[in-house]
Parts: sequence; structure tokens; C-alpha cells
Amino acid sequence: MFPHPRARLIPSGAEEGIGGDQLAHYIKRAAENLDGLRPGPLFCAMRNTLASVFCYLGAWHAGRPIALLDPDLPAATLAELSERFRPAALLGFTNPLDDPPPSRADVPDPHPDLGLLLATSGSTGDPKLVRLSRQAVLSNAQAIATALSIGPGEIAPTSLPLHYSYGLSVLNSHLISGGTVVLTEAGLLERSFWADLHTYDCTSLAAVPYQYSMMRRIRFDRSKYPRLTTLTQAGGRLAPELVQEFAGQVERFYVMYGQTEATARMAVLPPDRLADKLGTVGVAVPGGSFEIDDGEVVYRGPNVMMGYAESAEDLARGDDLGGVLRTGDLGTLDPDGFLQITGRLKRIAKVFGTRVNLDDVERMLRGLGPVAVTSGDDRVTVWTEALDPAAQVRMARRLGAELRLHWSGFDVRHIDHLPLLATGKIDYRTLESLT
Repeated sequence: MFPHPRARLIPSGAEEGIGGDQLAHYIKRAAENLDGLRPGPLFCAMRNTLASVFCYLGAWHAGRPIALLDPDLPAATLAELSERFRPAALLGFTNPLDDPPPSRADVPDPHPDLGLLLATSGSTGDPKLVRLSRQAVLSNAQAIATALSIGPGEIAPTSLPLHYSYGLSVLNSHLISGGTVVLTEAGLLERSFWADLHTYDCTSLAAVPYQYSMMRRIRFDRSKYPRLTTLTQAGGRLAPELVQEFAGQVERFYVMYGQTEATARMAVLPPDRLADKLGTVGVAVPGGSFEIDDGEVVYRGPNVMMGYAESAEDLARGDDLGGVLRTGDLGTLDPDGFLQITGRLKRIAKVFGTRVNLDDVERMLRGLGPVAVTSGDDRVTVWTEALDPAAQVRMARRLGAELRLHWSGFDVRHIDHLPLLATGKIDYRTLESLT
């Protein structure tokens, strides 16, 4: 059953949570509110609020596929997505489209197995939607709950956006196992977030690498939160020294590896193996497995997406992948089955947990002189031949504004001459060796 009868939701500021029969009642009512809508996917502006969660769970209860989208999507992007995917309704958007969603008269209905749509986490280019079956969502939620020993006594805050697969997996894994989720829209730099962590006796906290860097800067002190026993990390590589620093403050620190295309998470490094397997992302979650094919990490499991969708017609497709995901990451497996990620096949980087296409960033900077873009740990490095320091800062801020990421994720550096290969192409490996 989803959610579990003992699952609870606590909105920030509330004295009591909502669970059991009351939660089931609200979900049923949210599902009934969808009666009468034409066939097709629902678009939900997914906030870390009770209303958004009821929208999601109501659609799930009603058997309606739902796309959980960034509530702050630019109007032009939302209009473009609406034109491509023909949603039955736009739910929760503060700035709805001037025109109603386009007609669905000429497109087939979504596939009956389709339960959830998430945007690829890139901030450049035209976003594709990841088609996730209901079984994929449930199997990954249960696998995460098992791997992380989540049960009715566990309480987690929404420290990540719920339209992001990692943030949503925290919600799903707690709901399926009878845990509690505290719904807050506050960020880790806001006092109200830490007040909620204390008030509601939260037992775990999920974060991506840049958030751990923030926690170090604000001098996170676990002793202020006596019930906090577990920290989890995904969304990119966390420096080993930070892994060790934060693992030393709690009983359990989980390093994980995942992709939206696998619903959420594919690998977990158990806390008791941190000492001897530091630098790996662990072993496959229950029900999954890894293999290395010509250097590329290939994952098999029931949580693999049905495929991508670029239009409404694609939503009618069945399972294109058969549970096999070529991740695009390079890696190795040790004799114990622990996976180490060593690089990427494509020029894709993660900045603060968000996927960024490095070639798209270069295209954005055309006209500003010779530039090249490489990636490092949780940052993008822009190499330029012709900028003074003040202009470098302006370039970083421009990229941050256009990609809706904090500008500190872009390290703009001067170089006298970009290194070139014999073919005349930029020698990215040499640039990467300089970071």
C-alpha cells in the first residue's frame, strides 16, 4: 500500500502531522478533484508543500500520470512544454498560461503503466521528460527504504526540491515504509529550517555536495539535534574529506549514486564500509545490479525508466529499455561489487545537483572571445583568453542567472592560449589537468 498506513506528513509550523485515515481521506479527496478532466498527463508545480504533495498523491491514487515540474519555470518554458506534451491540466502554477493547454484530439492517451514524469535535471536545452512506470517508482522507494533501514520511527525534512528525483525519493521512501516527512520550503541557510529539524525531532537529513559545503561554512553542529542520526548524500561526488568529516558526526552516513532515469538511486555505500571503500558509491540497491561495458556503467533493475519523452505521442509508448540503463558514466567495479565512478562519456556536469550540458554553456558564451568549458567537483570551469577579473565575475553571474544556479558554481579562469589537439579541436583533457 502506498502510502503506508503509519506514514505521516507534517507541514512546517503545524503542531501535529497528518497520517492514517486522515491522510488517506485527503488523498482520496485530491483524487476525486481530478474527476472530469480529459485524458492526458497532469502538470503540477511541485513545491515542498502539503498542497503539492496531495496533488501528487491524488494523481497517483487516481491512476493519472503526473509531471512534477519546477514551480519557477519561466513562462516560455512552461508554454513550450505544454505545447509538446498536451497536459490535461496545469495545477498549482502561480502564473498560468495565457492560453489553455492545446487540444489532445490528435494524440493517443498515455500508456496505462505510466505513473510519473520528471524533467531531466539539466538546465540547458529543451528538457526531456523521463517516463517512469508506477512499478519503477514503488520498487525504488522500497529498495531505498530497505538499504537505508527507513521505518515508522524515521523523520526527514524536505531539504531538497520535490520536483528533483533525489528529493522526491526521500518523500517516497518514507511514505512507503511508514516514516514521517516534514514539509518545509526553507533552505539550509535559513534559521527556520534548523528550527524545524529540532522541533520535529528529525532523524535524518538528505543533501547534495554543495549543501554539505554550506553546512561546513555555517559550522553545522550535530549536538544541537540529538535525534539526528543519519545523513545521506547523492547528486554528485562529495570530496572524501567532507565524507569523513560529516560521517564522524553521526551514527550513519550514506553515500549514494543515482539518476532520474533510474527513478532515483541505484547504489548505496553502507556506513560500515566507508572506511575501506571510501571513494566508491557502494553496491547496487536491492533488486539492481551493475556491469561495466567498454568502460561505461550499465545498470539493470526494476526502477529503470520506460524511456524518454519529447512529445505527447511518446507518452503512449511502452517500456523501451527493458530495465537496462546505460548511464553515460565511466566506472569500475571492484571484486566485492563496489562501484567507482571515474568520469563521463558525454560532456555533462552536475552543478549543485543540477545537470548542465557543457557544450550548451559554450554556445551561450559565443561572441565573448575564445572560451572552453570543463567540469570539476560540483563546479563548471570556464577558460577564457580575453577577460579581466571584473569581467570574469560578470560572466559567472550571467551564467548563474541564465541557468538559475548560484554563480559560485562557475569558476571563470584566464588562460593565455587554449590548448589544441592536432585536429585543431580544444584539448579538454589538458584543461582538466589544470583544475
